[in-house]
Amino acid sequence: MSRNAEIAALLEEFADHLDARDVDYKPNSYRRAADSVRGHTVAVEALREEGGEEAIKEIEDVGDAIASKIVEYLDTGEIEELEELREGLPVEMDALTAVEGVGPKTVKALYDALGVETLEDLEAAAEAGEIQDVKGFGAKTEENILEAIPFARESRARSLLGEARPVADRVLAFFESLDAVERVDVAGSLRRWRPTIGDIDVLVGSGDADAVIEAFESWEEAGTVIEAGTSKASVRKNDMRVDLRVVVDEEFGAALQYFTGSKDHNVAVRNRAIDMGLKVNEYGVFDVSEVDDPDAGQRVGERVAGETEEGVYDALDMAWMAPELRENRGEVDAAAAGELPDLLTTDDVRGDLHLHTEHSDGETTIEAMADAAADFGHDYISVADHATGPGMVGGVGLTDEELRDQIGEIRAVDDTVDIDVFAGVEANIGADGSVSVGEDVLAELDCVVASPHSGLDGDGTDRIVTAIEHPEVDIVGHPTGRLLNQRPGLDLDIERVADAAADSGTALEINADPHRLDLRSSNVKVAIEAGATIAIDTDAHRPGAYDSIRYGVHTARRGWAEADDVLNTRDADGVREFLGL
Repeated sequence: MSRNAEIAALLEEFADHLDARDVDYKPNSYRRAADSVRGHTVAVEALREEGGEEAIKEIEDVGDAIASKIVEYLDTGEIEELEELREGLPVEMDALTAVEGVGPKTVKALYDALGVETLEDLEAAAEAGEIQDVKGFGAKTEENILEAIPFARESRARSLLGEARPVADRVLAFFESLDAVERVDVAGSLRRWRPTIGDIDVLVGSGDADAVIEAFESWEEAGTVIEAGTSKASVRKNDMRVDLRVVVDEEFGAALQYFTGSKDHNVAVRNRAIDMGLKVNEYGVFDVSEVDDPDAGQRVGERVAGETEEGVYDALDMAWMAPELRENRGEVDAAAAGELPDLLTTDDVRGDLHLHTEHSDGETTIEAMADAAADFGHDYISVADHATGPGMVGGVGLTDEELRDQIGEIRAVDDTVDIDVFAGVEANIGADGSVSVGEDVLAELDCVVASPHSGLDGDGTDRIVTAIEHPEVDIVGHPTGRLLNQRPGLDLDIERVADAAADSGTALEINADPHRLDLRSSNVKVAIEAGATIAIDTDAHRPGAYDSIRYGVHTARRGWAEADDVLNTRDADGVREFLGL
């Protein structure tokens, strides 16, 4: 029942308000604390209950002042100082800073000059040509802001999978504890593990809908009850809407299949049913071959399936398929032919080949990251701290000389911990596809991840292919450089990229950070079909981030990946063979 993400968001907002006022040092302190709280494995409310403020201060980067504010929020539902900051700058900070190029200082400047408080205000000011007249701005800045607003608006309408899934897990745990609930699952895009989702859809099978609805309205984490009826209810949890639908248990399977979607998948399933003289909907599968008017009602005909999803698909002579596949990318024909992929699972992943330590922008030591990986169940890791180069802000990248020194430290840690630790780097891919580490140093490293960090717009195909073909590059990290709900990243001719990766023996990464999930699933499918190898890495900057591997695995599953398609399902010797060690 963790509220860590909720509190982390408040700390980030606090940082933005301080940043807007040109406060030194504190904004970064609040942002580091937010990252640590979000990634902490123990719920802050549990720490509060067990050990009070002192226990909360055990979270890395959380000192006295921030711990007291967390306690204040847990006790009262607000932070008085943040409320005062909001009153002094009454803007929708999250919405405005979602526009690329608009930071907290820009928000304050536009509020002071033009009274901009909302995304709509910003758009109106840009369309009226008022922004270019504000000191420090210009026509080009105004044009860029106007062009970025539609993407920001669209992104705010959807939540990150990594934000929604933990809330959904708590909703499921709540319903599973109720006697009136016979079965429960999530549905919609969340069950299909799409990278962003609209609302959290929950389906309950029960013979006592009134009791389920009443309990849902009283759920302690529900901020606002939006609506409640006889079989449906909706509440607001932070910025996310949770929609509940209650069905009788014998129709649960049909409803789960129907409300999971996708729309295109369901159309394909429905068309197959029609060809077989059947009718499929949220209430079941019905034989309507002897019915004069199949559209006379939802339950017309003889009911032949509906209690389980497996039964629904079986009635249509199809194998059940994982929700991740249901995007009408050929899964219906594959299910009918018995040719569905044997999708990989999180248990198949044996290591992480892209993570960071305090040597660059990570939060802890090589040894601590190795120990945490061992505790997580990994057999190996590869330390991939940033090298210097374009896109590295704040001097976090390592020089060639510093990388050489780090190799020795990694070797020493490898001798003392229970798992294998490879010496790697995350090099930067320049605009021309060059790699920002000297050739002699690249040759000394075990695992070279090369990633784009700047110039992340337009066609990047030539750039990425050049990096793929570099003889020392083992993995191309987050190949498009996208950040979900923030920037779309590079356009890639994925067929060319996939063919180059297959020919060069270079792996393409699914970066499992919920803000990235890059490569996207459709690109993963193309890469696998081309024979390219996929690596699934967390890009972890702290021990708690290893948990994000599940988001990368489900993205791979959406791309039809089997265990053999993924580099880090191999044991350490298998990885060494791939790396040429």
